[in-house]
Amino acid sequence: MHRIARLLGWLALATLVFVTVVPIGLRPVSGAPVSLERLGAFAVLGFLFAFGYSKRPVRVLALVIIAAAGLEAFQLLEATRHGRMADFLVKAAGGGIGVAIGSGLAALPALRRGVEAEV
Repeated sequence: MHRIARLLGWLALATLVFVTVVPIGLRPVSGAPVSLERLGAFAVLGFLFAFGYSKRPVRVLALVIIAAAGLEAFQLLEATRHGRMADFLVKAAGGGIGVAIGSGLAALPALRRGVEAEV
């Protein structure tokens, strides 16, 4: 299960890179508010990486935050896009939420074993 999460995490990151740096007209639109799209996309990314690399939550969080910053910076290279601090903060928050949930779920089996051993 962790291998699948890792693969899906890298695919999600590649997808985010693509949709972030293409001209705005090629960007997929879900109909949801763009801040919710950003938050959700990075929450999924953070979750997948945290679950896939469950023994490295701090590194995963750093990766997700660096990815958010890098993608905002890359938008400055495309004339129809713009990188904004507010967008970065939404992406970083989404990534943090995803990492927290993914790390928590990945830790559940160990917590269950610990509780069963005490009983």
